[in-house]
Amino acid sequence: MAIGIAKGIEYLHLGCNQQILYFDIKPHNILLDHKFIPKISDFGLAKLCSKEQSAVSMTAARGTMDYITPEMFSSNFGKVSYKSDVYSFC
Repeated sequence: MAIGIAKGIEYLHLGCNQQILYFDIKPHNILLDHKFIPKISDFGLAKLCSKEQSAVSMTAARGTMDYITPEMFSSNFGKVSYKSDVYSFC
């Protein structure tokens, strides 16, 4: 299941015409189809950006508290980027 979710995140970041930053990867947002293949759902907090953009500007934190990357709260940790989805996935 973890590999399927990771492939889904990779598709959002690299496979689309625009990069999609999800910001809320958590067990509640992963659905399983009839063959138990994981599907990412609930794109309410997602943000579109160009593939060339390495970091995004945020006016407010997005996501569920226990799954939010530290960069959302303080720039001392770095800039918000696609890596934020990887942080919440782990």
